Amino acid sequence: MSLSVNLSFVSARVTGLATYGLNLVEQLQDLNPHLLKPGRGYTHEFGLQGHLRRLWWVQWHLPCLLGSSLLFSPIPEAPLWRGCRYVVTVHDLIPLRLPQYFAASQVLYCRHYVRWVLHQAQHILCNSQATAADVRDFLGIRGIPMTVTPLGFDQRLFQPLDLPMGNYFLYVGRSNPHKNLGRVIQAMAGLPEDYQLWVAGARDDRYTPFLCHLIVDLGLEGRIKFLDYVSMTDLPVLLNQAIALVFPSLWEGFGLPVLEAMACGTPVITSCVAALAELGKNAAILVNPYSVEELQSAMAELINSPGLRSRLCRLGLERAKQYSWENTAQITRSVLLKYL
Repeated sequence: MSLSVNLSFVSARVTGLATYGLNLVEQLQDLNPHLLKPGRGYTHEFGLQGHLRRLWWVQWHLPCLLGSSLLFSPIPEAPLWRGCRYVVTVHDLIPLRLPQYFAASQVLYCRHYVRWVLHQAQHILCNSQATAADVRDFLGIRGIPMTVTPLGFDQRLFQPLDLPMGNYFLYVGRSNPHKNLGRVIQAMAGLPEDYQLWVAGARDDRYTPFLCHLIVDLGLEGRIKFLDYVSMTDLPVLLNQAIALVFPSLWEGFGLPVLEAMACGTPVITSCVAALAELGKNAAILVNPYSVEELQSAMAELINSPGLRSRLCRLGLERAKQYSWENTAQITRSVLLKYL
């Protein structure tokens, strides 16, 4: 039996999910995967319409392209009630855990569509123990085989570059409320004025204006720099020169920016919850993401303690060695071969 891979979610601006899918496909070339992707207009860049177009394509067009092959979907989307055999990856169920921060459509998508997809899967891959627990607890999945496949990083890009440290902390990601960027901005108000926060992530008209108003209210104009989307090739330089990556998300399925920062030898401040604590362990400063005071204290400590920064650099590099796309692919391959 042949293998087909659903890449309908991969957009021109490569972010976390696409990074996972594309790196995994590269590592699975020995299985001769058939890559399936519709034309332009089916991804998150096109908002709700793009999302609905993709779901329609997955449900009605994808089965016609599969034939008798096994489908691997790097996101939890697959044809329902069509007799297709598939393995899917679940990255998180944050809309079910923090529904107050998401539109009703996103909550319903996870609660119903994702549940149906997982109940009809041959096998479920989860990127962390925390995500696997959420799949069981929120969706009641019990009888389907489940395997944890931690993510990796591109070792050709994310590595120490021996560059001088800048005067900025770096945040990488979207500006959705659960990402907690507002509290990072509040924490900056208590730090010396010659330190900045750089935000690497696409602007979002739903959330970025609120953050801009917060910056004005706190008198931080000129100290918060929005970089918009940063490509994977440019991100390692920003990470290498940052004082630290600040990533205090309220919940993550994995936390790829944390791993990429540690691989660069960049200190990390992140949340003491779920997958972020699982990933950071003793190699990052773990803070209560709801406490501006803890966040500010951790940032100040890294400014004032070169010894702490050096220790976190060393521990982060050691921690990153435990993760790679080769390891992710090895676990994934062993699962897929059971059904091919």
